[in-house]
Amino acid sequence: MLCDTHTHLFSEQFENDIDVVVEQAKKSGVSKFYLPNIDSSSIDSMLQLSKKYPDCMFPMMGLHPCSVKENYKEELAIIESYLEKEKFCAVGEIGIDLYWEKTYINEQKAAFRFQIELAKKHKLPIVIHVRESFDDVFEILDEMNDNTLSGVFHCFTGTTEQAEKIIGYGNFKIGIGGVVTFKNSGLDAVVKEIDLKHIVLETDSPYLAPAPHRGKRNQSSYLIEIAEKMATIKETSLEKIAEITSKNAFELYGC
Repeated sequence: MLCDTHTHLFSEQFENDIDVVVEQAKKSGVSKFYLPNIDSSSIDSMLQLSKKYPDCMFPMMGLHPCSVKENYKEELAIIESYLEKEKFCAVGEIGIDLYWEKTYINEQKAAFRFQIELAKKHKLPIVIHVRESFDDVFEILDEMNDNTLSGVFHCFTGTTEQAEKIIGYGNFKIGIGGVVTFKNSGLDAVVKEIDLKHIVLETDSPYLAPAPHRGKRNQSSYLIEIAEKMATIKETSLEKIAEITSKNAFELYGC
């Protein structure tokens, strides 16, 4: 049993073949799918998909940092209202992204703080998007982390030192996806130093397809390639990778 802890299967890229994609994933051993929200425009499609597959799809609620613009307070109000009336497995995906632009860095920080508070209020883990922003994210977590907060740094591509910093927070996991299969990413050397008890697996589909599918639309069935790469790095069996990472996902999300 594998768990895809971060997949955007509600994306329009899957609208024509979602049932086939889900069936392929299940045949490859993926039994659970965790769906991170993007913004108000993605909520309906995400909830529709999770209600179509209630036994295996678990939605989150959050505002992605790349969707933080001038109207971010209105977006956050929508996020907050859904958290009050629907059941979600996490607040996500949230965080800070400084790769594309830095115009809204202050708004991203404010949105991140606000959503951490929402997670604490609703006793939910957070799913953190970090892109060229580890220092900014760490600064906020250093301020706001306590024993009630848990979560995952999704699509981790950082250093061993940054991984150790995350582990030091106490209740956070490290999400490993397709980048670990990229030949020159260097992530395999970092992952080798991280105990499996701190790791969950993800695809981030439709993005970042692992080798040998790189450049194609990513999908949850490709999680098997990530798990196999992890087994090679850790010099253990695929079954052991699946067992431990799935246990970690259940402990994080409770479902």
